[in-house]
Amino acid sequence: MFARCFLLVFAELYVGGLLALSIPPFHQIERGFYKSTASVYLGAGIVAFAGRVALLLRGPAAGVAFTWADGLEMLLWAASLAAAALYLYGLWGEDSRSRARHYAWAWSCGVVALATGAQAFRLGPVFSVESVLYPLSFVVSALLLGAVTTGMLLGHWYLIDHGLSIDPFRHMLRFFVIMLLVQTTLLLVNGGLLRLVGAHASVDGLSQLMHAHTSLLTVRLLLSPIAAGALAWMIWKTLQIPQTMAATGLFYIAILSVLVGEFMSRFILFRTSLPL
Repeated sequence: MFARCFLLVFAELYVGGLLALSIPPFHQIERGFYKSTASVYLGAGIVAFAGRVALLLRGPAAGVAFTWADGLEMLLWAASLAAAALYLYGLWGEDSRSRARHYAWAWSCGVVALATGAQAFRLGPVFSVESVLYPLSFVVSALLLGAVTTGMLLGHWYLIDHGLSIDPFRHMLRFFVIMLLVQTTLLLVNGGLLRLVGAHASVDGLSQLMHAHTSLLTVRLLLSPIAAGALAWMIWKTLQIPQTMAATGLFYIAILSVLVGEFMSRFILFRTSLPL
């Protein structure tokens, strides 16, 4: 289970990164940005998929049976990666309709795969609040990771295209801030709903988190959303100058903050099975 929680971060980066690529205006930025950035996200998706396959192959030896949900999840991941590869290939051509169709299939199959895999971690029954909170939490985490990573990669593109308008960078920062606020709100909502109407196992998990894993929760909150929020404010002030190189450097630190925060979140998931 620990390995699956770890690989989940790469899967979230892949899905969230693809979705975040829709924020910068396609026709205002050279296509090279989309080629390089989509390649990074496709690589993350392949790592997550390969790791998941390896875990499934080791399952029978560890006494873990292959289920229909596993099969559906892997089919969705395979479809998403295939569509993403076709989208990346299409960036070298001019067939915009085919490229847009492959892009839509890539991120939509990825979101459904992420939501399907999230059900394996829930503690409550099928018809429970956990069935909604877990996939929602995973998708929001994916969007946050995608926002901060795409912001950093876009900042590097300003070193290549000196005449590029500052507006795309500001749009990415705005998206990052919105997703950070959404995730922060969701953390509070998740904790409250699980305590009030969650399954008995979820309530026990919350109690365990507050008593045995307080340091994990503290580090997770300090890194993201608190430190990430402070860095977002600094990026906003820097772009008012505007100074894209400094803002890109701050995005670098923001990635570390969000990424390590997500790893802490997945460690909490491993220890308590809670989507925090």
